[in-house]
Amino acid sequence: MLYNPASGRGRGARAIAGVRAAFARCGFTDVRGTTQAGDEARLVREAIADGIETLVVAGGDGTWSNCAIPLAQAGSPARMALLAAGTGNDFAKNLGLDPRDPRALAERLADGGVRERRVDMGRVDDTWFLNVAGFGFDVAVLRASLGWRRLRGPAVYVATALQKILGYRGEPVSVDGAPPRAHLLAVFSNGAHFGGTFHIAPGARIDDGALDAVLIDDVPPLARLPILARAVGGGHLAHARVVHRRTATATLAFDEAPWFEADGELRRAAGARVTVASVPGALRVVDA
Repeated sequence: MLYNPASGRGRGARAIAGVRAAFARCGFTDVRGTTQAGDEARLVREAIADGIETLVVAGGDGTWSNCAIPLAQAGSPARMALLAAGTGNDFAKNLGLDPRDPRALAERLADGGVRERRVDMGRVDDTWFLNVAGFGFDVAVLRASLGWRRLRGPAVYVATALQKILGYRGEPVSVDGAPPRAHLLAVFSNGAHFGGTFHIAPGARIDDGALDAVLIDDVPPLARLPILARAVGGGHLAHARVVHRRTATATLAFDEAPWFEADGELRRAAGARVTVASVPGALRVVDA
């Protein structure tokens, strides 16, 4: 098992004692924790070298992604199982297994009573992601959310979005050669959920070989809140200023190299033109 003590603003560290105990009762005692940012890749490589068959990852979307990427890129036959200890835990919502119950997962792994499936991943140029990548408003929200200390869980994203809703300036972007338009948000989603609260891509499948592109035109500040409010339940797709389509690949052109977020991690593209693409069947996961 691999865990990130910093996930969920410390939730990972608080939860690990109970997780250890639950897995130890079933004979699983190999538990490894990250000690610094980016440690997941090293620990995953070590686990692959040790011949691990199932990698249980306790954390949130960022930790799961940071483990899934080296696992998939290595072409490892090992499967990944998720335990939720993060802020949004969005990717786990696409799976049938309750990610909050370590005892149930440990028992089912011990008796072989779990199902698995191959799922897709995505990439922005050479940066891979597991659940979602976004440009625009979500980047501004993510940057601002890092300053919150009192709030926990999805409330962090919601509070920060409300804080930023009036002052954000839309970002011009050309999609697949179309004339540039100012966008509030451009999300490419492998899964259905985003930001811990938003049902950003209803109907998205993590095994269809495509990403759900959700492109929201910039609108006057007071018109933004109703769109985002509808996104909580997935109703935003019917809005006239929202474009939704499934695509295996898309090319975006910006005025300059854009910042984007991939599974909650801030990144900057190498150039003003970026390619977003699905990576079909990249990862084996425990499903239910």
